[in-house]
Amino acid sequence: MKLKLCFLALFSFCISVTAQEYFPKNDGVKTKNSNYTAFKNAKIYVSPTKIIDNGTLLIQNGKVVGVGSSVSIPENSVTVDLEGRYIYPSFIDMYSDFGIEEPKKAQSSNTPQYDASREGYYWNDHIMPENRAIDKFSYDNKEAKELVEAGFGVVNTHISDGIVRGTSAIIALNENSTNSERILTQEASQFLSFEKSKSSRQSYPTSLMGAIALLRQMYYDAQWYESGNADGKDLSLEALNKNKSLPQIFVAGDKFNNLRADELADEFNLNYIIKGGGNEFERIEEIAQTNTSYIIPLDFPTAYDVTDPYIANKIALEEMLLWNQAPTNPKVLAENNITFAFTASDNKKKTEFKSNLIKAVSYGLDKTKALEALTTTPATLLNKSDEIGSLEKGHYANFLITSGDIFEKETTLYENWVQGNKHVVNDMNTIDIRGKYTLTLNGESYDLTINGEPKKVKSTLKKGDSKIGSDIDYSNGWLNLFYNPEGEANKNEYIRLSSKITAEGNLKGSATLTNGKTTSWTATKNTSEEKDEDDKKDDNEQPKLFPVSYPNKAYGVKTLPEQETILFKNATVWTSEDAGVLENTDVLIKNGKITKIGKDLSSGGATVIDATGKHLTAGIIDEHSHIAAASINEAGHNSSAEVTIEDVVNPDDSDIYRNLSGGVTTIQILHGSANPIGGRSAIIKLKWGEDADGLLLNNRPKFIKFALGENVKQSNWGASNTIRFPQTRMGVEQVFTDYFQRAKEYDEQWKAFNGLSSSKKSKAKAPRYDVEMETLAEILNKERFISCHSYVQSEINMLMKVADKFDFNINTFTHILEGYKVADKMKEHGVGGSTFSDWWAYKYEVNDAIPYNAAIMHNQGITVAINSDDGEMSRRLNQEAAKTVKYGGMSEEEAWKFVTINPAKLLHLDDRIGSIKEGKDADLVLWSEHPMSVYAIAEKTIIEGAVYYDYEKMQETEKEVQQTKNELINMMISEKNKGVKTQAPKIKEDEEFHCDTLIYQL
Repeated sequence: MKLKLCFLALFSFCISVTAQEYFPKNDGVKTKNSNYTAFKNAKIYVSPTKIIDNGTLLIQNGKVVGVGSSVSIPENSVTVDLEGRYIYPSFIDMYSDFGIEEPKKAQSSNTPQYDASREGYYWNDHIMPENRAIDKFSYDNKEAKELVEAGFGVVNTHISDGIVRGTSAIIALNENSTNSERILTQEASQFLSFEKSKSSRQSYPTSLMGAIALLRQMYYDAQWYESGNADGKDLSLEALNKNKSLPQIFVAGDKFNNLRADELADEFNLNYIIKGGGNEFERIEEIAQTNTSYIIPLDFPTAYDVTDPYIANKIALEEMLLWNQAPTNPKVLAENNITFAFTASDNKKKTEFKSNLIKAVSYGLDKTKALEALTTTPATLLNKSDEIGSLEKGHYANFLITSGDIFEKETTLYENWVQGNKHVVNDMNTIDIRGKYTLTLNGESYDLTINGEPKKVKSTLKKGDSKIGSDIDYSNGWLNLFYNPEGEANKNEYIRLSSKITAEGNLKGSATLTNGKTTSWTATKNTSEEKDEDDKKDDNEQPKLFPVSYPNKAYGVKTLPEQETILFKNATVWTSEDAGVLENTDVLIKNGKITKIGKDLSSGGATVIDATGKHLTAGIIDEHSHIAAASINEAGHNSSAEVTIEDVVNPDDSDIYRNLSGGVTTIQILHGSANPIGGRSAIIKLKWGEDADGLLLNNRPKFIKFALGENVKQSNWGASNTIRFPQTRMGVEQVFTDYFQRAKEYDEQWKAFNGLSSSKKSKAKAPRYDVEMETLAEILNKERFISCHSYVQSEINMLMKVADKFDFNINTFTHILEGYKVADKMKEHGVGGSTFSDWWAYKYEVNDAIPYNAAIMHNQGITVAINSDDGEMSRRLNQEAAKTVKYGGMSEEEAWKFVTINPAKLLHLDDRIGSIKEGKDADLVLWSEHPMSVYAIAEKTIIEGAVYYDYEKMQETEKEVQQTKNELINMMISEKNKGVKTQAPKIKEDEEFHCDTLIYQL
């Protein structure tokens, strides 16, 4: 029960207690104190690995002048006896926006902004390396107090705005000094991120892959500019080049973005310090291989309130696992020899930082590693280890005084000294009364627990199992406790207890009862040996930790499948080759390849699978998919050839597993259709559990997405989106013509430059390396293939004519729902068609679609595939192929080729996948019956000889998932019953990407 302050006032005693002062307060006139101050008899952590028992720390003028076990203390020094107490270096937070006003959001407008708003700077407003945090810094006393009380003495503050954010400043949290003394370094590091600036409306980039492409082009431009090739002046590139010698801190905030940032750094021979997201343990092997340093938040998720069974069932297992496993992240990083520093930036309340730090230690983080992450590591990463991070002679006198081991829950932080100035967190003279007591009053016994912080204690009062509302005040050496006695009719009457505190231990004093009578009371403190059984259990109990899976969610695997030698016996084999369908045939796979096809093959030590009555096919290939990516469209320009889906492959997408259950083994992840010239594709094999690089097909051909029709001219984007060219179908043609002409001229410039002799080349100005133009030049040079989103015959004809003009071929028209109208011209051009089986009328430009489209194109000699363009339909492509048997009279064998060998041909991979042929990749599916039957089950889906999906194992895993969820739910309910704070359930739904999806997802 919360009691009113008026009752506290009734029993407050104005006792004047003089706190120990080490320095006299000045009377308004600033005076420089140059006295020595000696702290003796303390356990001193000079650094995490250099510890002095019963040592002395001597400081003067804000610096350490001596530390050791036999330091000579000058005469007239102020001496502080810290017997039984500890000294640690103050903490350093190297990721902060302390003292920087939050950037104001740009004023909204009815129309997008495509061009930069600044002149003389880089062409993109989100690139601002010229910004300096020091120019916008203003000391914030309130925030400084929170940080100081959390143990921090120094922060590295920056402007948290933009993709390139400019330089940071290192600030000492010393309220008793001026900015000139507090500012240790004006330009300490350069900050970068994948996040757009809040203060700019410029549209580009509209996606994560756009942000990566922008950074990539920026680095190329910086190199080109630094070499003196530019004619004009660019203040942003000048600042970027100037800042490159500083530590580069990249704000990634997630395990996969960590890896994406590191790949970008490797591309340009950079070394980022990466600000992570706390989920690095989920991909620790890949994180360790980055061989870089990290800044790690200590912001662990709280348990969900899962008392409602319906809501609890909706919470994703991955969210529950994150709650269970996240506190192990620091331990796992340390065990993998990864250098990391801690930050409190993600903690909404800085008081949470200490509790989470202690939690990380309780989950196995070595205390030495923890202290390094707070002191020496950030100091080293910021190139300031000669001034901060330890208490060596000559360093700033930034240190903490504590009651004991700083990583213990019961330890009190007394003082935080910054630059030799004392900041009192808890009065060192205040007696610690926290603990458990047996309270006796009028012959009645109560259980009293006092906890919280020493200067702000809390009380819990029980009589037996019944909790009694109480409130407590402890200040100026007096304790006052109030409670409403159990069973009292008048709930506004209180028993009031008071006690003067003179020493740690038992409590005693006077009590005023509800009738006004005065009596005495006592409270006997329980010793550690007298703890009840529940307390002992709580102290010794370690939380059950569930193992990490890959991905760390439902149906994730503990270990990746390995290649096997397997012999399928007596299968009906759909070869997708001239051999057709072979009855009662054996297929042997070994070392990831199909090695033999025939009858009565010997096992030779292989695992034998009886496939009698079952059907074996090549894995299904989806030529047009949007699953397994973190973003799909870069819509900020009418051409985004510089972006690539390969930068944003998402191996955690559950649709990978779902596709395996439908027999799909390979997909092309295409850019969306937000612009005529889209981004580059990613071709992946669905190796569930692998990281992004492990999914990408080795030696894959190069593809890019183009688009025609309504989406690219923004027909359905609303009235405000009417300024980006093109806005008409004829404008779309002009976009292609203009860009290919530019690419042709660009390619000729580079060929002429590269053809110069070494002497002439050294004197000539090199052309600007343009990733977008390089990509389009690859098309002109027949090194990259186009897959084009298309519907209407007039536009299909148009793009083929543009290609003819520039002497290249369109590779594939995808969707191509009016392909039946121009099939003869497509055949003449040499383009393939990847279409839907029977989609129709979902928007105006598909009104002429017919389900006979695939058959008509096929009969004209066009290579035809059936694609999904949909995360749900992609696992039913076997049934989509079957529809062409009904609509067009396709044979079953030819229909099956529409989802196997034909898409392989369109992807220029038919020499490796798409059919059952000796020497090809062992990408196979074992079906329970006819593969195009609605009743067919993919019993095993195999990629390169490894079983990535097994129907029986999936059923077992499903039971394990339910069991794990049930255990985690019970653990969360237990947390709530203990009084631990919980959060409201959040139902996470994965974003389903389509051609027209526009989302900036990090």
